[in-house]
This record gives sequence, structure tokens and C-alpha cells, in this order.
Amino acid sequence: MTASARDYAAVYSGFQAPISKIYNCGAKCAPLNGGVPVCCDTGHAIPIVEKSEYALLKTRTQMWKPFVARTPDQKSEIADLKGSESCAVECRGAEFCERDNRSLACRSFPFFPYFDAEKNLVGLAHYWSFEGLCWVIHNLTIVEKPFVDQFMAMHEFMFKKDEDWRTTYVAHSAAMRRVYSRRGDKFPVIMRDSTYRWVLPQLGGKMVPATKKELQSLRAGFTLGQD
Repeated sequence: MTASARDYAAVYSGFQAPISKIYNCGAKCAPLNGGVPVCCDTGHAIPIVEKSEYALLKTRTQMWKPFVARTPDQKSEIADLKGSESCAVECRGAEFCERDNRSLACRSFPFFPYFDAEKNLVGLAHYWSFEGLCWVIHNLTIVEKPFVDQFMAMHEFMFKKDEDWRTTYVAHSAAMRRVYSRRGDKFPVIMRDSTYRWVLPQLGGKMVPATKKELQSLRAGFTLGQD
């Protein structure tokens, strides 16, 4: 069973915290991506929402419209949605953003709910395809606890409403471990208590503590501004 429009309204109400109140990640990201934050650029990220979520958005705002594919890759991605409960949309652009009417994907980006190798929900991991593009991914220590708390609470709410939602992210977490295992590398997770762990895919997904100082090694080319 998919989540209803009413469920998404509850998510919007409960997930309003910004990633950081100190840093404007969009302002940090835009200069690195031709003046547009990468998460607001459909050339990099096509917003995919459930049809029930889009139904809610249409009652709240005129900010969103169906996405029109412009490239062969985009047409292929949209074709994959045929017959599903999801659809592709796009907004009017970052300069016209209505924060109360952002989709769940917008509120969550660049993170997804991370499940460990035992399929336990433990924290937030990043969409690895945006490495080298998204400023936040390279500055994880700026992520504040209210964002983490609301992210976890609202995704857990969604898992109760839609078992497929959980299955999707269990699989995505496993895929991330495979990607990094092939790289011979580790990746960071922000835990639900806002501490940090490294995931060691070549050791079966074992998790070990990570420090803020260690995470600063991810910053190359994506500094805080005063570094």
C-alpha cells in the first residue's frame, strides 16, 4: 500500500528543519554548478514523487509541474516509471522555491535512509552519484541534529505506511556497500544520534566510529568558506 496524500501532508508538517541554520547549502553549491544548486538542476536530478504526493502538492501550490524529458537519458528514465505509482516532476527553479511546498525528496537530499547489513535503520547516507557535485556531501559535519531527528522520524513514519518504501532503501543501502566494496573504500553515515560512523563494505558492512576531523578529508574543493 502506498502512502496517501494525507500521509505526505503529515510528513511535510513533521519535516521542516533545514540541513543547517548556519550554512546556506544552496548558496554554497550554486557557484560550483553554473549558478544553480545541483539538487535544483534537472540536468543532474529529476525529482521523482509518488502520484499521491504530487496530488497533494497540486492542492498546495503552482510551483510544480510534470517533467518534460529533453534528452535520450531522461526519456529512458521517465519510461522506466510507466505503470508505477511514481511520476517525474519539476519545480519553477531555486529562485522561486517555496520551502513549505518542497517534496520529500527535496527535503531529504542529498541523503537517504541507511540500513546496515542486518537491515536495521541506523542513519543517513548520501547518494553517491552526487559526489563531486553536492557541497553538503563533502561537508557532512554541518548537518544539524534537528534535521537528522526529523529525517529519521518521517522516514520511519513512511516505512510504516508503505513496506515497499523500506524495501527500496534496504536495497539501495546494499547497493552502496557494493559500490564502495568495488572501490576498496569506506563511506560515512550520520547516525540517528548525530554521531558518525564509517561503513567498511569489505568487512561485511562493519561500522566503526568516525571523527569530525576524519570527515574533513572529504572537503577537497568544497570548503566551508573560511577554511
